[in-house]
Amino acid sequence: MSPQLPRAAKASCPSGKQQIPPAKPEQGAPREEVLLVDISNTFVKLALAHGGQIGRVHRIPTKTLTAAQIRKITRGHRLKGTVAASVVPEKKREVDEACGEVCWVGPDIKLGVGIDYPSPRGIGPDRLANAAGCRAHYGVPAIVVDFGTAVTFDVLSAEGDYIGGVIAPGLNAMTEYLHDRTALLPLIRLSEPVSAVGRSTRGAMISGAVYGYRGLVSEIIRQVRKEAFPRKRPKVIATGGDAELIAAGSAHFDAVDPLLTLRGLLVVAELNL
Repeated sequence: MSPQLPRAAKASCPSGKQQIPPAKPEQGAPREEVLLVDISNTFVKLALAHGGQIGRVHRIPTKTLTAAQIRKITRGHRLKGTVAASVVPEKKREVDEACGEVCWVGPDIKLGVGIDYPSPRGIGPDRLANAAGCRAHYGVPAIVVDFGTAVTFDVLSAEGDYIGGVIAPGLNAMTEYLHDRTALLPLIRLSEPVSAVGRSTRGAMISGAVYGYRGLVSEIIRQVRKEAFPRKRPKVIATGGDAELIAAGSAHFDAVDPLLTLRGLLVVAELNL
């Protein structure tokens, strides 16, 4: 039986120069909120947060993101600031245009985690946000597995430092490759396999993708634990688009948290804005 899992460019931020405190808002004025923006390779996720709570999450295909779309989401809201992480550099200008001064996640700002890594600027901003969210909400030591266009494994030491990770092809990249590079294999919609032995081409592909991917993930987690945590079991947290499907059939995971990256952005907001 499958285990039941709980659901759960240069980095810059607005300057710390002393400013005149804003006037006390009139009664009935909109409350101050923080805009959180996670730009990944496939989708952009945007949400407004207030009082430590993340509101409705808007998903926009990354290719079509515009400043006008961002303005539409924030219209009528009183923004305290914007915190963003991007792995698609050319889309950063849309956020800058829509929001003005933006706190971009990177190793030079307060994250709530240390960095013990040879080239901190080489760490993806989304991975730093995941690390910040994991330490704040789940503790350390930990491994964060983010199932996106690529699947990333990020490792946090018992001291709360980011110490490295693993990058592998994403699940959809695998299935799309099979479809693109073969004449007869269809593009499949992933779901839990009916059985390990497929009784159709689609069934065989779903079985190979899901069970094969769980095997890849399990072996990487096993090797990371063996090397980084020989005496202590780290918490393993899953996030990203395929997290629920893959983690549901694995005993390795302690929680599935689709909002982990946004939670990390909110942690960064609380530390820097």
